[in-house]
Amino acid sequence: MELSTRARAAEDEIGPVTRFLAEVSARADEPGIADLTFGNPHEMPLAGLVDALRTQVEPRSEAWFAYKTNEEPARATVAAGLRDELGLPFESADIAMTQGAFGAIDLALHLVADEGDEVIIPVPGWFCYAPMLRVSGLVPVPVALDADTFDLDVDAIVDAVTDRTRIVIVNSPANPTGRVYPRDQLARLAAALDERSAAIGRRIWILSDEPYRRIRFDGVPFTSPAAVYPWTLIDYSYGKVLLAPGQRLGYLAIGPLMPDDVRATLRDALVPTQLAIGWGFPDALMQHAAPALEDVTIDVEELQRRRDRLHAALADAGFRVTRAEGTFYLWAEAPDGDSDALARRLAARGVLIMPGTLFDRPGHFRLSLTATNEAIEKALPALLDEAPVRS
Repeated sequence: MELSTRARAAEDEIGPVTRFLAEVSARADEPGIADLTFGNPHEMPLAGLVDALRTQVEPRSEAWFAYKTNEEPARATVAAGLRDELGLPFESADIAMTQGAFGAIDLALHLVADEGDEVIIPVPGWFCYAPMLRVSGLVPVPVALDADTFDLDVDAIVDAVTDRTRIVIVNSPANPTGRVYPRDQLARLAAALDERSAAIGRRIWILSDEPYRRIRFDGVPFTSPAAVYPWTLIDYSYGKVLLAPGQRLGYLAIGPLMPDDVRATLRDALVPTQLAIGWGFPDALMQHAAPALEDVTIDVEELQRRRDRLHAALADAGFRVTRAEGTFYLWAEAPDGDSDALARRLAARGVLIMPGTLFDRPGHFRLSLTATNEAIEKALPALLDEAPVRS
């Protein structure tokens, strides 16, 4: 069978990740495996999540599990939470409830980009951006983050803009590096995109990918691009803060500082576009549960302790490790520059890590902090045996 060009391109982009996932899945249940790959749960689900689902599964009416679009209690809860968290005047009409951040990103792409448009994505960055763009008929344009700090390289982003550029994706806190971009950096990007939009005669949007927004360490502050650049759409997933990625609940939020006419046009387009892309709304149960889930969270302080334990141990052994300011992850350099070889050696000792080749950075590797403390302690001796040779 001949696949479509878009499907083939998406398959080519995501193939290394799906093959890696199959390898991890084949070994994850082996006794004694220390799995530090994906941000999956390794402990029982949060009681608050279970209670909310149990409460809402009992129907209140005949229509409890009928077709749902963007249910007002869920939207109102999200808008209120965003007003409190970001200090911006969101209203419930700005919110589209989606099946996780995947659904929100897909909705954003269909709202403001046309086939053949270019979307600037960060490298290293989430490995699903490019395949999602390909299958939507869009063109991913990878732009490297700063090689030393993993900050946004605003000059490189500007240099990558063409007359087909439509979206710049900003991911903060960033997967896989854990960086949280400061306000002045985002303001500089906003000014540059305003200038470039005027130069090319079409608006360049920011899609602010914020699923880890509430998972930050050491009191690091957070600024959304929506606070400094009106033409911003925000995607969010509850799967991270609930550590329940299999329960698909998220949203796309329209930046409330954009011009009223643009904001109104986007609001009107939400439901028709969500319907057209395949009924892109969360299931009824998740929307009913959303108000109760708004304040449920994993123990971020425990994640920070795991970050501290891993970071200190690796740094003391001579690894070059980026100190994560947020997310589930720790990002480090492979001592010999070959993360695939490092991953194979560690796997032979029962320790699974994610090689940086999946992020187009073969000289790095990623560790997940959602692993249990026991798994981390098991993994450390094998990791430390791979430490750089000290001169």
